[in-house]
Amino acid sequence: MTIRPDHWIRRMALEHGMIEPFTEGQVRDGVVSYGLSSYGYDIRVADEYKIFTNVNSAIVDPKHFDPTSFVDLVADTCIIPPNSFALARTVEYFRIPRDVLAICVGKSTYARCGLIVNVTPLEPEWEGYLTLEISNTTPLPARVYSNEGVAQLLFFESDSPCEVSYADRKGKYQNQHGVTPPRL
Repeated sequence: MTIRPDHWIRRMALEHGMIEPFTEGQVRDGVVSYGLSSYGYDIRVADEYKIFTNVNSAIVDPKHFDPTSFVDLVADTCIIPPNSFALARTVEYFRIPRDVLAICVGKSTYARCGLIVNVTPLEPEWEGYLTLEISNTTPLPARVYSNEGVAQLLFFESDSPCEVSYADRKGKYQNQHGVTPPRL
């Protein structure tokens, strides 16, 4: 596996639709940065959120997740309650090639405020809007800005394509379009 630099990411985005919309270079003025970086791509969070709430005293269970545990929000910013989390989706749509694995990691700007974006893989031939898990680890409410950078993708290219891709397995999060809660 080889980590791929900016010129490879640019080519894959422009010629193969790997990232849409694609932002050439870094956008930084007055916003949490997003766009092409040296060895990755800083992704933006859209304005659609599912904020976790415990008003129903639900048990968090990935096999039987209670959708009433979320409050839906469409807004320019999202306030995540203390010691809670929100699900969101990216502005960008992804088409990961069969010989590529992408890893999503949080941006340091938010991490320095106690907001953590869960590390998650984008497997070979996965396609869709990425659902992000944003955790507020602080005892205070925390703000996330829509349409600004929230995490970075790092792209790793293999010497050969995988035998079985995410699409081949008909993965449960393939082609997701909205904020997608846990599925079994």
